[in-house]
Amino acid sequence: MSAAPFPFHVTVVGDGDLSGCHAVRREVFVVEQDIPEPEEMDAYDAHAVHLLATASDGRPVGTVRFLYGPAALRKYARAGIDGRTAVLGRLAVGRAARGTGLGAALVRAVEAEARRLGLTGVYLEAQTHALGFYERLGYTASGPEFDEGSGIPHRAMRAAL
Repeated sequence: MSAAPFPFHVTVVGDGDLSGCHAVRREVFVVEQDIPEPEEMDAYDAHAVHLLATASDGRPVGTVRFLYGPAALRKYARAGIDGRTAVLGRLAVGRAARGTGLGAALVRAVEAEARRLGLTGVYLEAQTHALGFYERLGYTASGPEFDEGSGIPHRAMRAAL
């Protein structure tokens, strides 16, 4: 039996309206994955493009952010990205919306917004349990596993736009 459709709407949100994004990230990363909140809500939030998914009742159910330009180059210089690469991060889907296709919709929304900005690729550091999810969306893993500071193993992944 397949799950009933889960209606959601994804929008780009401004820096002054991150409460919904932070609520989902707090639920997923701080509560479920035990990542310290000061580490999760970092200074790069001010330089990122944020997308928020809301349910039909307006409740925040998913979020993602991406960096590009100088902020991305500062944070991810070790990854060898260039100024035309979006760096996808902080993808979080609340428990009630998992398995609905929302995660894929958020990745595709990042790709669409990155294209609109003239970017040519996406780089991300995926938790290793999520590699298959990103591979199904066309991303390719490279390099060894690493700990990006949370104690959760990650791998670098890329896709061209």
